[in-house]
Amino acid sequence: MVDLKGLGYLISSVSVGFLGAVAWPGPDDPKWHAWAVAIGMATSVLGMGVHFISHRKDRKDIQRAADGEQPKSG
Repeated sequence: MVDLKGLGYLISSVSVGFLGAVAWPGPDDPKWHAWAVAIGMATSVLGMGVHFISHRKDRKDIQRAADGEQPKSG
């Protein structure tokens, strides 16, 4: 079975790349614009990665509860 949330995060990460390519500054733009776009893209993808890790942890906790075990803290 496909993890739809994981697929959604992957699609969102790919879209960040496309949006960053369109937003990438031209040669006459200040150099900091490129840094701003790159940092914005990186933090967006990182944030989606953190959400996905949290999602996977929640799924494991739900499975543990279904099996009658205590969820792990952390």
